[in-house]
Formats: sequence, structure tokens, C-alpha cells
Amino acid sequence: MTSRQRLLTALNHKEPDRIPYDLDGTNQSGIHYIAYRNLLSYLGIRKDEITICDPIQQLAHVHEDVLEKLKVDTRIIYPKDPSNWKLNIEEDKEGKYFIDQYGIKWTMHKGGFYFDPTGHPLTEGSIEELNNHPFPDPSDQKRIEGLKEVARGFRERGFPVNMMSMSGGFFEASFWLRGFENFYCDLAGNPRYACSLMDKLLEIEMGYWDLVLSELGDYIDIALTANDLGGQDGPVISPSMYRKYIKPRQKKLNSFIKKKKPSIYIFFHCCGSIYDLLPDLIETGIDIINPVQVSAAKMNTKRLKKEFGDALTFWGGIDTQEILPYGTPQEVKDEVKRRIDDLAPGGGFVLTSVHNIQADVPPENIMAMWETLQEYGKY
Repeated sequence: MTSRQRLLTALNHKEPDRIPYDLDGTNQSGIHYIAYRNLLSYLGIRKDEITICDPIQQLAHVHEDVLEKLKVDTRIIYPKDPSNWKLNIEEDKEGKYFIDQYGIKWTMHKGGFYFDPTGHPLTEGSIEELNNHPFPDPSDQKRIEGLKEVARGFRERGFPVNMMSMSGGFFEASFWLRGFENFYCDLAGNPRYACSLMDKLLEIEMGYWDLVLSELGDYIDIALTANDLGGQDGPVISPSMYRKYIKPRQKKLNSFIKKKKPSIYIFFHCCGSIYDLLPDLIETGIDIINPVQVSAAKMNTKRLKKEFGDALTFWGGIDTQEILPYGTPQEVKDEVKRRIDDLAPGGGFVLTSVHNIQADVPPENIMAMWETLQEYGKY
């Protein structure tokens, strides 16, 4: 099987020749550049340059020959910068920072490993401020310049194409624009404004996918979408609030994407304990749930597979809170075997880490995960 055939078979809830493996196929299943540098050294691979594909999370762009060596089945395409914005990292007393295309300030504090949102431009929380804010143009052709050829090249080589979105999602980006405390208060006390902000961000997302699918749709297999709805112990807002404010907008976005390309699979990244929301998320039209945060409450993989395995593909599953960074190689192997036993039967499983491999994960554990998949991942 080619990688694309393997992945599509799994997404259709059938068993391919082996479990598909993802590394660097999404910006939630990548590897921090420090961990990648250590992995290259461990494998005896010399690279003069490591480039960053996601500046906020400091993810390394994994070299093509490394992807091939590790039999990675996924390939990702990132949109290019728009015409009127370019990444410009500066320094102040707090550390390194940059202003993104939405006007949000992101800071890597001294000694930090990635950038956090620290400057929230929508300070007033007024409709007038919202209407006057300079939001990015999702239809800027510069975003997709040359990407059709890249996508065609992946397809011709037998790889599936995952297309990255241009933001973290209309719900999550609202927190970044307003500040976390402010937007929680908006949802509870000023829902008219909260909905107006989410609608503006949803309009931008839909405009972006309209552009991308109109130009590259023939080659895209998976649309990467996201909104973090879960904390360690449960959803970050009540299920009733989710159903009232978030679910209809998610459904609108997913319906729009699938109308543009009916055969596309919608990948939805959502960290945390989201068991209580999964029936609703399925109703919005998602096909894939990531990262399957097994360390969060109620996220038992055997139960998830039994209750939702007919509707969802589980993409992730290997614990990054405790096992990958702090476990022994044998504990990593045991973790991988457990998740394969729970999630692999009948297809519908793509194995990768729960979210990105962080800087402190030792290369021995990364390879223990990979080696166990090679040994136990065949159907």
C-alpha cells in the first residue's frame, strides 16, 4: 500500500496493512526543534540547518529523508504568509516577541520553549472596536502561491495531503484576541459581543477554506481544523454553553468545507477531557479527533473506541504528559501496545503522540514508540 492508500483505508474504518504513522503531518503532531535536534544526533543524522515550520510552538520542519527513514505516512502543507504581513521577531524586557497577522502579541519569555499570547488587541470588548479592527484577508492569493505544485507532488509520490488552517479556530482565537478572562466573561455576560467576534473569525475561516479548496481541492485529503474545548478534568465551558454558541458555528464551518469538497476528511484538534462533547462533535461533521489526550479525565481509549469508533478516527493516543518525557523506553513500549490494542481493531486509528513531542522528550523514547509500532502495528 502507498501511504495515501493506507491512511484512507484507516479513515474508512477498515484495516490497512499496518497502522498509519504520523510525525509532522499536523501542527499538533510535530516535534519541538530541540527534541528533533536530539533525535537526529541519536540517529547519527547530520543536518546543517533545522527550520521552524510553526514559530509559536517552535516546531521543526522534519526533513524529507528523515520522514522516509521513519516510514511516516503523512505530509502537511502550510499556507504562506499574506501579502501585508511578515514574521518579525523582536526582543523586549520579557523576552522575544512578535505581532501576528491578527494583531495579537506572542511572547517567548526568557528561558521559555515556545510563544504565549500576551497582548490582546480587542481591549474594549465593544462592537465598534470589533468592526474597526484590521482583521487579515483570508482570500489573499499570496497564501497559496506555489502550493498546488507541492500538493500535486505529494499526491504523485503516494502521500496524502493535510492542509493547515490559518488560525487556531474561531473559539480559541477569540481568547487570544480578547484575553482569556475577558472572553470567558463575554460568553457569560455579553454573549452578543462574544458571538459577533466568533462570527467574524468564522467568516475568515470560511473565506480561507474557500480560497484553498477552490485552488488546491483536487489534491487535499484532510482539512486540519482546531478549537481547544477541554481541560484536564472536563470541558472548559459547560456542554449547554457549547451547544448554544460553539456547536452551530462548528457545524456551519464543517458543512461549508464538505460542500466545497465532499470527499474531504475533517480533522479536529481538541485537547483535554472532551468525552462529554464527543456526540455533539460528531454531529458537527468531524471525521477525525486529535490528540486523544489519554491522561485527561474520561478519556479511556477502550471506552472511546467502543462508543465512538464507528464514527471517529482516533489520531494520537500516545501519552506526552508523563510517559514520553518521563517514562522508561519499556514503559513507552507498554503504552504503545496498550493504545494499539484499544484503538487499532477495525481501522480508524493513526498512531502519533498526544500533541507535539516537546523539548524534554528523550530520543530513546521517541524511537521506542516507533520501534513498537513497527513490531506490533501490522494488521
